Amino acid sequence: MKCPFCNHLEDKVVDSRETKEGDTVRRRRECLGCERRFTTYERIDEVPYMVIKKDGRREKFDRQKVLGGLLKACEKRPVSMSKLSELVNRVEAKVSDSPDREISTIDIGEYLMDNLRDLDKIAYVRFASVYRDFQDEQAFFNELKNLMRMKENRG
Repeated sequence: MKCPFCNHLEDKVVDSRETKEGDTVRRRRECLGCERRFTTYERIDEVPYMVIKKDGRREKFDRQKVLGGLLKACEKRPVSMSKLSELVNRVEAKVSDSPDREISTIDIGEYLMDNLRDLDKIAYVRFASVYRDFQDEQAFFNELKNLMRMKENRG
């Protein structure tokens, strides 16, 4: 491993631990050249997860893209980062659990909307307006009416 400080190619491992999830190994290393310490992470190189776009194209799953959409929907809303991160983890788990390691963006969007509906109604409507691509105020109003009907039916 090349030292990030002096580019020396020899080091020794001082400490090695698995992350909580068990999918990554964290190693503390000490450069044998400059004696400074640095951290490396080791994980299995896997076949990437893929998403199938609405037009049929396939793209590599990008957790940051999913998180970015959620952050926009939840902007200035009382939704914690831990809740959003947990939601992204669940989406990623859905992709990794699928036998062919693929999922459609439609499935992802519906799953996120179902979860946002329970998490924060305003964030849900914001996300739905982008995801469902409302073309006019009537489509937006209809979604709000559906949301109100669901709330009345629940209690």
